Amino acid sequence: MQIRVETVHDDLASDARERVEARVRFVMRRMRAQVMQVHVRLRDINGPRGGIDQSCQITLATDQHGTLVVHAIERQAMGALELALKRASGALVRAWQRQRRPVRGLSMARRPALAVEGAV
Repeated sequence: MQIRVETVHDDLASDARERVEARVRFVMRRMRAQVMQVHVRLRDINGPRGGIDQSCQITLATDQHGTLVVHAIERQAMGALELALKRASGALVRAWQRQRRPVRGLSMARRPALAVEGAV
C-alpha cells in the first residue's frame, strides 16, 4: 500500500508527516490487501483566521471497489484526519460487505413451474 501525504503549503513537518502515515497504516492494516494507494490531502480552509477549518480528504484506490473519496472538516488537522479515516474504513467495510452479500433469487411464488418428466 502506497501512502502519499499532501498539504497545500507543504508546511507539514517531516515528523508530523510520518505520524500521519503511521496512523493511516494502522487504521488500514486489516484492509491493506484491498487498498493499493492512499492519498491524504490536508489543508487549512480559512488560513490563519481560525475556526473549524482544517480539512482532510482521503482518496483510496482499491482493486475491487474502484476509487473511494472521503472528506472531513474539524478544528484540528489530526482530528480531521481521524474522522476521515473512520469514514474511509467504514466505506471500505460496507463495500466489502455489499460484494459478499449473496444474490437473492426469485421467491417460490414467482418461480416458473418446472415440468416433471412422465407427469401428465
